Amino acid sequence: MLAYVLAPHEDAALKQLQQLLAPFAIERFYTDSWGAYLRLLEVQKHTVGKANTQRIERKHLTLRTRIKRLARKTICFSKSIWLHDVVIGLFINRYEFGRAV
Repeated sequence: MLAYVLAPHEDAALKQLQQLLAPFAIERFYTDSWGAYLRLLEVQKHTVGKANTQRIERKHLTLRTRIKRLARKTICFSKSIWLHDVVIGLFINRYEFGRAV
């Protein structure tokens, strides 16, 4: 009989990620079938598969394209983490929520 032994650090990593994401009130999780996801995420909020991958990746590409400072080889690159946070936050507020800032 073949058995997969689960390493305790797998569940710990997902729990840590959930704590970091808690302030954002995320309602859906789209993942692969990694064991920790299946054990720790609620069935109603968890979807296994790639059906929504394209939409998510499109948002990431738009973010990288429109915010030049995320690409290290551009002249707009900044070493300041604070400035990155400000610029990304402003972009997300305008692009995702339509808020004028």
